[in-house]
Amino acid sequence: MPDLPTPKDATESALFSEGWDAVLSYADLCTSGSLTAHQLATEAFTLGMRAVRAAASTHVRGAGRRTARLPVIPALLTAVRDTAAAWEAEGQGHKLDPDLRLWLNSGKAARHAGPPLERPVALRGLRDMQEADAALLWLAEVEALPLPTVARRLGLDPATVAGELDEVRTLFRDRCHRAHLDTPMDARCRSYARLLDAVTRSASADTPDDLSRHLATCVRCAEAAACLRLHGGGLPAALAGGVIGWGGLAYLERRRRAAEVRLGAGRPGGADPADGDPAEGTGRSRVLRGGLLAAAVLLSALALGVSMMPFGGSGDDTAAARDDRQPVADPSVSRTTGSTAPPAPPSTPSAARTTAGSSGRKSDPEPQGTSSAAHRPDPGRATHTATHAPTATAASCRVAYDLVDQWTDGFQARVTVTTDRPLTGWSLSWDFRDGQRVGQMWDATVHQSGSRVTATAADYDRTVAAHGTLSFGFIGTWQGRNRSPYGFTLNGAPCTAG
Repeated sequence: MPDLPTPKDATESALFSEGWDAVLSYADLCTSGSLTAHQLATEAFTLGMRAVRAAASTHVRGAGRRTARLPVIPALLTAVRDTAAAWEAEGQGHKLDPDLRLWLNSGKAARHAGPPLERPVALRGLRDMQEADAALLWLAEVEALPLPTVARRLGLDPATVAGELDEVRTLFRDRCHRAHLDTPMDARCRSYARLLDAVTRSASADTPDDLSRHLATCVRCAEAAACLRLHGGGLPAALAGGVIGWGGLAYLERRRRAAEVRLGAGRPGGADPADGDPAEGTGRSRVLRGGLLAAAVLLSALALGVSMMPFGGSGDDTAAARDDRQPVADPSVSRTTGSTAPPAPPSTPSAARTTAGSSGRKSDPEPQGTSSAAHRPDPGRATHTATHAPTATAASCRVAYDLVDQWTDGFQARVTVTTDRPLTGWSLSWDFRDGQRVGQMWDATVHQSGSRVTATAADYDRTVAAHGTLSFGFIGTWQGRNRSPYGFTLNGAPCTAG
């Protein structure tokens, strides 16, 4: 691991351990390879920790006066995005993901650094909360940590943390409502503001047709609706997309998966008792997974949807992306007999727990989700399984290819592999039939050469038990046809469709 700032005391050591994993996860999404991911993460972490310390010092000198600042993890993720923007401006954009470069050079990126009233509602709402409340909301909703773990990190009472989280969600909604009303709006948006507030308060309230049509075309009002609607499981996506910007949905999925791994999901031996009740984590993951899928559909067509999970850019750019990711399978190796030796996982700091106290929750003085679009339904929406020529011997793995969603020129897919043998690292390859291109992948890193795609294990999901499963998802583009891929190989050995 690259040299990083040396923690000065126990508190900074905890901040270091808590923040580095999140920073590296997002930096990996933003770059074209693992080496550049570590470079970006190191530079951004240094910048972000300096800003966190400076903000804390300002708060102390202000004798408790409330200042608008983000909790540690979203502040560090913002530093990753800002550092990536600096790379682009300094002529180092070739190190970044091509889709991120498109986003950085669009008006969407400018919103996050522009005039305060023009920034996403979720970002303004979170900054307008007391930091301890904002940290509770972020750790529970975006980082997907079980509540006992969140309580331990923030020094809260595990018996009351669920009630405090409900209060904080309501407080966030209030801040976002204020932020939306403060946003410069035209007369039409202003006329819908009160109605929007009313219909998002209740899960049973119907959205009038005219408001629904307005949300389908107005990015700002759709962002506000996603933040104001606390029911339905869309809050994590609204937070991640509004605060982080580009790649928010992919980051959210990665953190959910990482939380499941930490809780022992799919592993022999079960969950780590130190992380609380495994049943709670499992149930929370199910709720979040459903919310993510709903949010993916909601956010796919408008600008924030593109910013959260973009899949634009030319095919050539996408093919050139992630060219230095390690390890990747060599396309020249035989797809039936070749093998790829998995590397040793890199050393990263283990997650530590902070014990910062929670400040009182009160109403402070007054100081963006997107809408759905018409996606073309796919008659083959059910699980698609890839087929390929049978082999002479029984394969030790089985692959299920699930086409989750499909629209005019893009699609979302999930790949699930069951392995009969234990793995300490894995690399899955396949061929597309119709020229499809992978634009963004989570729970794995991707390399594509022509029709051949290789997905390699992320740092946190390299180990798979015998008869266990691994899975990852991605966004892709297609033209003309979008048939299932074929020729799956796991570490060079062929897999059977199943």
